[in-house]
Amino acid sequence: TTFEDFKFFGKYKMSKRVLIITYYWPPTAGSGVQRWLKMSKYLPQYGWQPVIYTPENPEAGMTDESLLRDIAPEVEVIKRPILEPYAVFNALTGNKGKNSGKASAGSGAVNPINAVGHKSPLMRLSLWLRANVFVPDPRFLWIRPSVRFLKQYLREHPVDAIVSTGPPHSMHLIARALHRSTGIPWTADFRDPWTRIFYFKHLPLTRRSRKRYAAMELSVLREADHVVAVTDNMVRDFLEELEADKKRGASGRQTAGDSSVTEQKDKFYVIENGYDEADFTGITAAELPAGFNLVHTGLFSAEGNPRRLWKVLAELCRDLPGFCRDLHLTFAGKTDPEILAAVREAGLGDRLTDRGYIPHHEANRLQKAADLLLLPLREEPEAAGILTGKYFEYLAAGRPIAAFGPHGSVLERSLTATRTGRIFDWEEEVPLKEYLTALYTRTLTFSPDPGAISAYTRRSLAGRYAEVLL
Repeated sequence: TTFEDFKFFGKYKMSKRVLIITYYWPPTAGSGVQRWLKMSKYLPQYGWQPVIYTPENPEAGMTDESLLRDIAPEVEVIKRPILEPYAVFNALTGNKGKNSGKASAGSGAVNPINAVGHKSPLMRLSLWLRANVFVPDPRFLWIRPSVRFLKQYLREHPVDAIVSTGPPHSMHLIARALHRSTGIPWTADFRDPWTRIFYFKHLPLTRRSRKRYAAMELSVLREADHVVAVTDNMVRDFLEELEADKKRGASGRQTAGDSSVTEQKDKFYVIENGYDEADFTGITAAELPAGFNLVHTGLFSAEGNPRRLWKVLAELCRDLPGFCRDLHLTFAGKTDPEILAAVREAGLGDRLTDRGYIPHHEANRLQKAADLLLLPLREEPEAAGILTGKYFEYLAAGRPIAAFGPHGSVLERSLTATRTGRIFDWEEEVPLKEYLTALYTRTLTFSPDPGAISAYTRRSLAGRYAEVLL
């Protein structure tokens, strides 16, 4: 036994309880589930027993029963009914509801950018309600009953810390009310931005609603004991919002316990998403056709359509002997019809296999089998600060990555540090063609950095989170 062992046990031997308020939880599938499913799996190793508070009947666009295997035995799960306005909207519009295998308007996967251009009056009304009545999101009706229930629960079953994770950001408002009434330390965890998320600027907001959103976000940033975000760009943006609010004279409205923006910097942390080593240990790569396999897993949005990629692939099919015969495109997850149409319009339809949603562990096997993993961001300025959840699983798969998005982005910096791939601007063709040719002809040496990649294991990230909660 070493001194470090004594230090470890001295810090973590007393088990503490942390209440985690999350909308997404298995068997709901998708990227929103993974962060706290995995965090709760490893937090017990650092002396924290997770208590999950989640809806009993969420509007789940996709489900994956296999995710239930990842719930650690130490985890307590509390489920309570939720009433969501989008359940009514889905019935009126004929959208398929939860568990359909396809994301619905209520699943959070609806794209307000596309929806804004929709000609249906009902859809326009829905978006106006979403923006100005369902504030801060369509889960707002769950706030009051959750606060009422959890106050009673916490009197009988005390916890040492509270974590709220958003989106949906109504989870933060539940935690804020509990924090105000109990004084229990509270960490606000942001998997995505709030008012700076890519679609926010496209919502049909009234001036009053815009102020309400900003006030809610600022109150969460000020009142939470800790604020955790998944990228340093998000933390920078939050601090800028606090600074701008202070300059507008809003600091005069702060409560007596609030600190200056400079003093509050210390409570902001970056804890990225990551990958679970256990998901990749002992699994075999999926069987794919012999040749050159390009794979995309997860949500493939129309706002991330890499049109230049389809054009370059079509040109290589024409110009590079054997390439078209060897080329195979495999998509697994929810793929926007616009993506499929673009592939076919490029003459690559016979090279494409769209598998739809598959269980998470099958997606991991597919990632390991790829000759190249595709990672398009959205064509929005906000993409410069985003690291998507699938990126970290791509790292764990150990295969080359072709990303599409802005140069100078967080993603490009990480790709460079881990030596796992290249990022291409949406209009780049020549460098992309050279990269694909080099991979296909095996003239490019792929040598990822294991040390840089291992920093993103879920176990390691849970350890960093435990340090924040202490």
